[in-house]
Amino acid sequence: MRIDLILLSLPMAVEFPSPPVVLADNLRPLHALPRGARGVIEHLGSPAQEGDREVLLRLLEIGFLPGETVRVIAHGRRGAEPVAVRIGQATFALRAREAALIRVRPLAAEQECLA
Repeated sequence: MRIDLILLSLPMAVEFPSPPVVLADNLRPLHALPRGARGVIEHLGSPAQEGDREVLLRLLEIGFLPGETVRVIAHGRRGAEPVAVRIGQATFALRAREAALIRVRPLAAEQECLA
């Protein structure tokens, strides 16, 4: 079994609120999902800061596409960054700022069995 681990590096650290963060229509930023939770990517956020555009393009290139199911594998110390996530058979480590750009709809337990 091959596991790909990619860390997108950004020079700045940004603090994000602790879970639970819920957006309209039950959407959450990816970093707000608890360990072991699954969600379906609904969309990627709009670039708010300089450099976000490049991060969004890179996320799209590596497979963070609307409709994909993602699972949170682990969070860093005290629920902070990085957050390890799995899409298909690939595992990625994202900073909280990067994961916050990804909006997911959490899957209920009965839906997770089908995913």
